[in-house]
Amino acid sequence: MKVLIIGQGGREHALVKFFRRSASITEIHVAPGNDGMAKEALCHNLSWKDSEEIIGFCLRTEIDFVFIGPEEPLVGGLADRLRERGILVVGPSGPAAQLEGSKIFAKEFMLRAGVPTARSVVVASVSETIEASRHFKPPYVLKADGLAAGKGVSICANLGELTEAAKDLFENKIFGLAGSRALLEECLEGWELSYLILTNGNKHMTLPLAQDHKRLRDKQQGPNTGGMGTVAPIVLEHDLFEKIESQIIRPSVKQLGQEGLIFRGVLFVGIMVTQNGPVVLEYNTRFGDPETQVILPLIENDAGVLFKKLSQGELEPVIFNSLFSCCVILAAEGYPEAPKKDILIEGDLWKETNSSYFIHAGTKREKSQWLTNGGRVLGAVGVGSSFNEAIRNAYQQAQEAKWPGQQLRTDIGKSCL
Repeated sequence: MKVLIIGQGGREHALVKFFRRSASITEIHVAPGNDGMAKEALCHNLSWKDSEEIIGFCLRTEIDFVFIGPEEPLVGGLADRLRERGILVVGPSGPAAQLEGSKIFAKEFMLRAGVPTARSVVVASVSETIEASRHFKPPYVLKADGLAAGKGVSICANLGELTEAAKDLFENKIFGLAGSRALLEECLEGWELSYLILTNGNKHMTLPLAQDHKRLRDKQQGPNTGGMGTVAPIVLEHDLFEKIESQIIRPSVKQLGQEGLIFRGVLFVGIMVTQNGPVVLEYNTRFGDPETQVILPLIENDAGVLFKKLSQGELEPVIFNSLFSCCVILAAEGYPEAPKKDILIEGDLWKETNSSYFIHAGTKREKSQWLTNGGRVLGAVGVGSSFNEAIRNAYQQAQEAKWPGQQLRTDIGKSCL
């Protein structure tokens, strides 16, 4: 089989590595891909925004199915345009992807599905935000309605911080149209869990559970990021697992079917486990980044068979191995606000062992030298027979790449030890 992956970041490189393990996959194509994955896949300078060009490529190359990685093309309806031309796709339809594309749509969907979620109110200006804040206690949570590359959530300790965050959204328009409306939401206390499932819109298979580390610095300090590292599998107590499945996952999947939303892909449910039970923070409609980097090494299925069947609406049982995995993100100076690019990276970025390797997210190669080309530059992945071994292998791999201003957390997975 031939597969085309849409995207160019760490998630897509992790998919490339997963497909390389597949006996049924003969060619891996990526559009546009990046220099770091070019050694393992055929990268093509194609933009998802030109759907006709993508469709033409798929037909000429006889692609068996397309895997759409990032949220933007999903929300933009690329899966619909491909399906209209008879091309198989892993990814939800544009309307279904609004579960990620609009925090307000997602909140209303949660309420219709009857899943537990934080109390919230829709706001569209600084004055509305301040007025609505009277009904909440600090810290406040302000979420931009639209896509903001994982950076649209502000946790504000007091009214002053909330006012500044609202000004950034509504007056400074730091997220453009994505911040024309927002949710002001109660802040939940507990611990976060990344809960990913494969679903065809009627049934689901739960994937190995991962725990993300969102804050930039150790001990959950600093600004929110797209994720500074992950570990998997997190094993839940039986009662908690059953609550999540019965109160959140099954009602969410049932609601997809009831509303006629086409969903053949990954539903990512961000959950806060509170004293009163699990509560939904958000939906994503694709693999998470960097959750993908630690989940895929734990799946034993033939990737080509698993995902082609899913693209056809069939759900194959997922087989897991007994490994543990860890991904440590190496970020550029200035991330997440203004990452510095074109900084020389020292080290062999294609170096890997049987238990560790780099995932390329924001790198580029010029004249045999590696340069930073994004906020999250590399993911150092380690696998092992225990959390301790996987974490150690990931941090040893991380030592192989250095550049000025490099940022990484030193406590990824420590809560699991």
